[in-house]
Amino acid sequence: MSDKPMDKMKGKAKEATGKLTGDRRKETEGKTDQAKAKAGGAVDEAGERAKGMKDSLTDNDRR
Repeated sequence: MSDKPMDKMKGKAKEATGKLTGDRRKETEGKTDQAKAKAGGAVDEAGERAKGMKDSLTDNDRR
């Protein structure tokens, strides 16, 4: 698993650098990096929720 907050910060830095230098490609890459980090975080969160649901169902079966 990658470090999502760090990836997001790198994307923000890349976007800002692109804006300052007028490099639209670098700016777009930064925005893409941020979107990837956000999507990765959502996938991780969904996995945790699914695990929690599984654990909750398993606990109910033991009673």
